[in-house]
Amino acid sequence: MAGLERVRFLVVDDNAHMINIVKTILRGFGATQIFEARDATEAFHRLKHDSIDIVITDYQMEVLDGVEFIKLVRNSSDSANRYVPIIMLTAHSERSRVLSARDSGTNEFCCKPVTAQELHRKVVAIVNHPRPFIKTGGYFGPDRRRKMDPKYMGPERREGWSEDHKPPVKGKKLTQDPHDPDSDVA
Repeated sequence: MAGLERVRFLVVDDNAHMINIVKTILRGFGATQIFEARDATEAFHRLKHDSIDIVITDYQMEVLDGVEFIKLVRNSSDSANRYVPIIMLTAHSERSRVLSARDSGTNEFCCKPVTAQELHRKVVAIVNHPRPFIKTGGYFGPDRRRKMDPKYMGPERREGWSEDHKPPVKGKKLTQDPHDPDSDVA
């Protein structure tokens, strides 16, 4: 995938082997700026001091797990980028874990063993189809609803990004159509 050489990734995992696997996959997509952190504290520090575009984090880590890390990124008053897209990786795909990750504010969920095809699909979804961020009494993060039902006209209908919850605009759209002249895929 062309166009990822300027995207800055942060891979967070307490397993060095898993970090290397994810970095190898990302390099295969053309990514050149890949940072790593071995725990949530180091990752939070990286987010404060480096301009990171996409975070890929493991679910199960020592001290703070991936869910607690995401909640920290999304809700902490000293978070450097509450809107950073986050992909959760885990070997545990039980419904309760998927819901916990979703409810913490993750953008995408990816099961281990991670494949290049699946990780590519998640990165493209984040870049090409960013979801609006929602703030309620108990949640801040990407809209958990992936589809807008045009038939629904109830009081909780969402119209998209609200003025006070728009992320900064970065980069250009990555397309997957090799026949599209504006595509970033060769």
